[in-house]
Amino acid sequence: MPFQIIRNDITKVAADAIVNSAVPKPLVGLGTDYAIHKAAGPELLEARKKIGDIQTGQSISTPAFQLQAKYVLHTVSPVWIDGQHGEEEDLRKAYESALMLAYKLKCKSVAFPLLSAGTYAFPYDLALSVAIRAFTDFLLNHKMQIFLVLFNSRAFDIAGSLFSDLKSYVDDNYVDQRRSEVELSWNLRENEDRRRLKSALAEQMEARERVVAHKAERVTSLSREEGLHSAEQKPIGSLKDVLREPESSFSEYMLELIKSRGMTKSEVYRRAEVSRQLFSNICNNKNYQPTKSTAVQLAIGMQLDMEQTQQLLNKAGYALSRSSKTDLVVQYYIERQMYSIPFINEALLDSGLPLLSTGLVR
Repeated sequence: MPFQIIRNDITKVAADAIVNSAVPKPLVGLGTDYAIHKAAGPELLEARKKIGDIQTGQSISTPAFQLQAKYVLHTVSPVWIDGQHGEEEDLRKAYESALMLAYKLKCKSVAFPLLSAGTYAFPYDLALSVAIRAFTDFLLNHKMQIFLVLFNSRAFDIAGSLFSDLKSYVDDNYVDQRRSEVELSWNLRENEDRRRLKSALAEQMEARERVVAHKAERVTSLSREEGLHSAEQKPIGSLKDVLREPESSFSEYMLELIKSRGMTKSEVYRRAEVSRQLFSNICNNKNYQPTKSTAVQLAIGMQLDMEQTQQLLNKAGYALSRSSKTDLVVQYYIERQMYSIPFINEALLDSGLPLLSTGLVR
C-alpha cells in the first residue's frame, strides 16, 4: 500500500524522510518536535537555527543525523483557533509542502505525524481527514510510500474507529440476507410482470399506429377528392419516437458535473482510478453503459455528495443499496467526504468484501 496508518514512535520508523511538526522559530517545541530533536541529537537544532523562521504551511529540510532517515522535513502547521481562521486550508498546505519537498529530494518513503493534533489542539477527526485527503491527492500523480505514524492512543483510536464505526454503520443499515432474497424474488416477479405489460403495450401501440396510418391515408384520399383538410393528416410519431428518453445520458451528465465542479477530466479519472482509455470511451460515447463499480469510482473521483452520487448512478441504471454491504461501505466514506479509492478498498478488503475494480478496462 502506498499509504499506511501505523502506531509507532516516529523516531523509530525507517523512512527516507521524517516530517517534524516544527515551531516557526528555530527552537525545540513540545511533543513530536521534542522527540525528534532528542533522537536526532544536538546537530539537528544547529541545522535548524541556520534555517531561521519558517512560515505556517512551509517545509524546509535538514539532514536527519542520528535518525533512521536521510532527511528531517521541518513543517509548520497551524494552531487550532475556532475553525474560522483558515486552519484547515493551512493544514492542507503544510502536508502538501512536505510531500512536494520529499518528492524533490527523491524520497521513496516519508513518515508523517498527525500534524496540528495534540499540542496544537486541532480536532483529531478533522486532522485525520485532512491528512488522508492530502495523501490521496498527492498519490494520484506521484509514487511514494507514505506512513502516517500515530503515537497518541487517542489519535490511533480515532483512526481505528474509521473501521469500527464502519462496521457499526454497516450492521445498523444492512438489510438482512433473507429479507434481501425475498425482495429479490418479489422484484423478479415484478420485473416479469412489467416485461409482459411492456410487450402488451408495445403491441397495442403498434396496432394503434396501423389504425391511425390507415385512417390518415383515407383522410388524405378524401382531402384530395373533396379539398378537405384535417388535423388527422399529421401522422403520429413512431413507437421508437414515443419511447425515446429525453433526459441526458450517463456520459452527458458526467461531463456536465465535471464542468460545473470546475474539475479537469484528467483529475477525475485519476482520482477515480479508472484507465484513461476507459474514461475516453465514456466521454466519447454518450450511450456508453459503465459497470456499477466504474460509476461509483467516477462519483468518488468527482467528490460528489450522496445525493449527487445517487443521481449519477441512476443515469446508468444503478443505485447504492442498503442490501449491499459493499454499497454501505462506499456510502459511509462518501458521507464523511473521504474520497480515496485506496482507502475505501482497504476497508472493503478488511471487511472481506469485493474491491472497487481499479485500473481495469471494462
